Amino acid sequence: MSARTKARKRAIDILYAADIRQTTIPQSLAMEAERAANEPARMVSWLYARDIVDGVVDHREEIDELIETYSQGWSLSRMPTIDRAILRIGIWEILYNDAVPHAVAIDEAVEAAKVLSTDDSAGFVNGLLGRIAQTAPSA
Repeated sequence: MSARTKARKRAIDILYAADIRQTTIPQSLAMEAERAANEPARMVSWLYARDIVDGVVDHREEIDELIETYSQGWSLSRMPTIDRAILRIGIWEILYNDAVPHAVAIDEAVEAAKVLSTDDSAGFVNGLLGRIAQTAPSA
């Protein structure tokens, strides 16, 4: 598994934990930062995970608006918690990280959904991120 894939998984864990525990994302991020400080081998993936989470926090309003707009009848509160985290990361990578091609961001999100969520989630994530990528500037 690549360092970026590991970082995405860590970012999903941070966003998911904040949502499930009903804490703030910065609190969840701080807990993970403490854990990362005690495990130097995790430092490579930690830096990109932190970039992702910081980016999602910085652009959360716009990201969530896009999810609501493109999810066609699914409100954020109705979606599985893990899907919200995966979508937020995928949208951030598509819109705000020029180093990640859109296709890679979508593929990584779909794979995460296959492993971590429901049977229908991968198709849902693929369709939603694909529509958003079509409107975004090319990476």
